[in-house]
Amino acid sequence: MAIIQSLLNLTNFASPLERTVVPCIMVAYAIQIVVAIPSIIYKSDRFFDASGLSTFLMVNFLSLYLPAIRAKYCGDNLEQVADAVKEGVRTVTGTQPGWGCLLMAPFKRCNLLQDVTAGTPLAVDYNWRQIALSGAVTVWAVRLGVYLFRRILREGHDRRFNEIRINPRRYLRAFIGQATWVIFCMLPVIAVNSIPSGVPSLQDIKPTDFSGLGLWVIGFVVEVVADYQKSNWQKGKRDKVHDEQFLTSGLWSQCRFPNYLGESMLWTGICTVTLGVLLFDDVREALAAAESFPMSIVSVIFFCTVGPAFVTFLMLKVTGVPYAERKYDKLYGGDKKYQKWKRETPKFIPISSKYF
Repeated sequence: MAIIQSLLNLTNFASPLERTVVPCIMVAYAIQIVVAIPSIIYKSDRFFDASGLSTFLMVNFLSLYLPAIRAKYCGDNLEQVADAVKEGVRTVTGTQPGWGCLLMAPFKRCNLLQDVTAGTPLAVDYNWRQIALSGAVTVWAVRLGVYLFRRILREGHDRRFNEIRINPRRYLRAFIGQATWVIFCMLPVIAVNSIPSGVPSLQDIKPTDFSGLGLWVIGFVVEVVADYQKSNWQKGKRDKVHDEQFLTSGLWSQCRFPNYLGESMLWTGICTVTLGVLLFDDVREALAAAESFPMSIVSVIFFCTVGPAFVTFLMLKVTGVPYAERKYDKLYGGDKKYQKWKRETPKFIPISSKYF
């Protein structure tokens, strides 16, 4: 417990946002470095994708539970208790709970701290958006993590890393880049989870809540269906049910990379929900340090848009589309059917292949 208290004290900044963002960044890079060391030594990529999705889950849960953890382990300092109260910790009655109550804190108001100051019991009150966005990330990460891990177990290795994993520096950069990907994507969720409870603008349901969550659902469905169709097609090819060289049916007939489109859409949905909340003055003031300027509009735009922008850029220009197109062009570049499909099917957004 002393170690936990020391780490919490080290990151006990004046701003509620900084108190959550900094530990999440530290955890993301720490996990990736820990996984990178044996992966580099054994030149293995088996756990690369799994470590990335696990990091998403760890950062997600940490951002959600960190205010409650601070209340539980930093309560012997009155200033820290005051900070905890600002984060949404409010007085209730009850007895000292264990970790079970802490884990259930988002779903019910429970006593997290007893005898903090003269026996004052405290509890954390969560907003529904914090549960919804954290739940959305959990569902996405578990689904994609299982899908990618089953694929790597079936194929034995990831061909993207054939040249990278034999170069320790390049491979380490890949893990560091993955940690950066996690942080950028999670910034909107971290920001929402950092908002103290009781802020008036949190109470009302906004149009951005409907549009953002709706966009997330559509994006998630598109990604799941695209992955399912590709897995079925690959299984049929292995079982010699068909002899097609590349997939051009289902969602893959509407755009060449529907799984990436779904990924971009769902993170944009999370961004939309967050943006609709952070634009309110009282929310930006609550996230800033006491007696300091509110969170700026520029910071709000950065927190909300950097994730979707980064992941879309990564897929379209760095790791996803460029790698796949080089591979397909090399294998099927002389195939007229492939040339027709590539020429007539939009790359990303199913509007016009001339632009996308």
